[in-house]
Amino acid sequence: MQTDFIIVQEYCRKTNTDPSFFILLEEVGLINVFIEEGEKYFQASQLIDLERYSRMYYDLSINIEGIDAIDHMLKRMQELQAEVKTLKDRLSLYE
Repeated sequence: MQTDFIIVQEYCRKTNTDPSFFILLEEVGLINVFIEEGEKYFQASQLIDLERYSRMYYDLSINIEGIDAIDHMLKRMQELQAEVKTLKDRLSLYE
């Protein structure tokens, strides 16, 4: 399995994103950034989440703590939806 990585500085330059935004996201654990040979990288698989966080932060003016809370609630909601689906599937077996 190959994992693609994106250079934080390049992403910031191309999207006009402040590099300190990455630091804030990393501090609360929303994005995993790693350093190799002095360059910061993040996994391409995090790109969708990163773009969602960017829209919340820049377009909706939601602070990092709010983004963290929203992310937690969305993940919890997905877990509950999966649980409901599982329970419905089990119930259909008894019908």
